[in-house]
Amino acid sequence: MGITCGIDWAETHNDIALADDTGHIVARARTGTGADGFNTLLRLIAENGGNPKDTPIAIETDKNLFVVALAEAGFTVYPINPRAVARYRERHGQAGGKSDPGDATVLANIMRTDPDTHRALPAISEHGRAVKALARQHQEAIWALHQTINRLRSVLLEFYPQSLQAFPNLKHRAALTVLTAAPTPSAGCKLTRRRLETLLGRCGRRNDPGLVEQILTELKAPTLRQPPQVEAALGQAVTGLLGIIASMHQAVDGLEKELGRTFDTHPQASTLRSVPGLGPILAARVLAEIGDDPTRFSSPAGLRAFAGTAPITRASGRSCYVKARKVRNKRLGDACHWWAFATLTKSTGARAHYDKRRAAGDHHNAALRNLANKLLGRLWWCLQHDEPWDDHAAWPDYPVPSQPVAA
Repeated sequence: MGITCGIDWAETHNDIALADDTGHIVARARTGTGADGFNTLLRLIAENGGNPKDTPIAIETDKNLFVVALAEAGFTVYPINPRAVARYRERHGQAGGKSDPGDATVLANIMRTDPDTHRALPAISEHGRAVKALARQHQEAIWALHQTINRLRSVLLEFYPQSLQAFPNLKHRAALTVLTAAPTPSAGCKLTRRRLETLLGRCGRRNDPGLVEQILTELKAPTLRQPPQVEAALGQAVTGLLGIIASMHQAVDGLEKELGRTFDTHPQASTLRSVPGLGPILAARVLAEIGDDPTRFSSPAGLRAFAGTAPITRASGRSCYVKARKVRNKRLGDACHWWAFATLTKSTGARAHYDKRRAAGDHHNAALRNLANKLLGRLWWCLQHDEPWDDHAAWPDYPVPSQPVAA
């Protein structure tokens, strides 16, 4: 190996260190994060005898534009977990000192001493990265939407609790529509039967007099009230939050539509969609986190560890116990959890395996995690061989009907 490069990145600058094969730092620099800084790094590497093929680069992120540019230029980039960097830093001193140039040196030496113990940035296609960007932003938008709905619930509890009795689930379109028309207790008391029927009709809820009567009863029930001026102020806050939620719903719908379109044109989409329990959005999330680099996981064990479905053993002396893996890709783990849950009604083999784990004493989440572990192993095989899912091959120990089980 010639030289190795460590980059300690920040929002406005990058600290760079180049080390030779003896650990001597042959060059240091602080560059910008744009094109000029990137060109400075390329020149610095070339001046010290390095090149994209033989100069590994370590950096504590896999997301920013510098990483994208390095990968496109042909460098092998190693995204190093900051926790690992902290442990390597302690090899050279115990006083707790830290600096950006020092971290760049640590990163350069990681590539010199332990390159084989770290994973290089996977070679995911542009199409795969587009799916990942959309899938993650779609999920983030849903999380932000739910957070805003929780804010709305908190405000309503302050002055309008009867609205929560009428609409326990604020995620329903009917709840948001009616609250937009009646954002305060005063407005709720003035709501007429005919007006409420019209509002529910807009949401597709028609010919349901029982529901109309229930909502009116709850909204007009006697309750404690805030002073009129405070009630009006809180009502304005509710109106504002409802407007934000409506906009967020539109954004989520737009992202979901584009995610579905982009995913459907990916070469691996047909394989993933053949899997029981993987709908278009969940399949897109799985692809987004696994990626489409066929060399990323050399065995199912690597994929299972990445998703966190494989347990981890801690042994010391006479103590030895197995527990769930905490350090993992949480987005992939979440997708696998819901995938396993969905297969309970889509695959008799998956259902039989889940029931077997439950009978053995696993609680619900542990049984689903074990099921997801099995599913990932089969999915790895399908993706490696570009073959559609075969439930008979996935569950050879369980009877599987020839037709899919209805949901």
